[in-house]
Amino acid sequence: MISAVIPVLNEIESLDPFYTRLVKALDKLDKSHEIIFIDDGSTDGSLAKLQSIAKKDSTVKIFSFRRNQGKAEALTLGFQKAKGDIVVTLDADLQDRPEEIEKLVKLIKDGYEVVCGWRKERKDATKMKLISKFWNAVTGAMWGVKLHDYNCGLKAYTKEAAKSLHLYGGMHRFIPLLAVQQGFSITEVAVVHEPRKFGKSKYGFSKIFNLPDMFTLLFLTKYGRRPLHFFAAVGSILFLIGLGIFLYLWLDLQIIHHLSIGRRPLFFVSLVMMLAGLQISFSGLLADLMINLTRTPQMTEDGIHHFIRYSNEKDA
Repeated sequence: MISAVIPVLNEIESLDPFYTRLVKALDKLDKSHEIIFIDDGSTDGSLAKLQSIAKKDSTVKIFSFRRNQGKAEALTLGFQKAKGDIVVTLDADLQDRPEEIEKLVKLIKDGYEVVCGWRKERKDATKMKLISKFWNAVTGAMWGVKLHDYNCGLKAYTKEAAKSLHLYGGMHRFIPLLAVQQGFSITEVAVVHEPRKFGKSKYGFSKIFNLPDMFTLLFLTKYGRRPLHFFAAVGSILFLIGLGIFLYLWLDLQIIHHLSIGRRPLFFVSLVMMLAGLQISFSGLLADLMINLTRTPQMTEDGIHHFIRYSNEKDA
């Protein structure tokens, strides 16, 4: 089975044509399918439109958040609810063509576990193209995962890869990195990207502020299970700098020149740096102990359930 997961935020104008093209594309794949719409707190009547679609098609499932939670949370819920052995994600604005799903599914069948769409001829504003190229280059340089397009909404996953992803905040922009960190094989394929015909983009210069998410990801992927390594490194650097300043004052001023260092500002700077270094190191030790004593998933199905205002999923 193929599970198509579609996050929706105020896309009422595109939902009917998108659904029609999606069903045609899925029917060509000779596999059963389900369509999972995650309404991310839309306020334009998108939920009512989805409900009318679901009345005509029993393969359509709808989950609607009471308020906007973000694309990462919407995708996480979709992954948790998906029952297919292949999971496909795409946006509902029709910039991602449903007809391109076949390319991604073929590569999954060839053995890849995550396949990313590459908007080779991107039909967006110039500013968005420049911002995306910049962040794709920075991200690839930092982690060594060379992809042309990290943030294309059109992706395909094996069931195991999709359900391993627990996204929040801006983590959906770094799905390929998270997959690689967990040992899944990834690739990308060029897909057709179309100009937006309905509504307006939900993203703009906010992408410039990816830096906090990038540092969060850096910490989670490299130090998430061993925070002591990070904090101890930072703490040790501060402590050694402070110790070096103290030794310089003590040897040069007090031993050689017989001058008191107790009233010198640099002496207090050295003490503060050494104390800060010790405190940061012990904070890392506490974080390490807490992580090892309490290991729970960041986003569980039970944990996200109270965000849902409507679902047409029937209990088994």
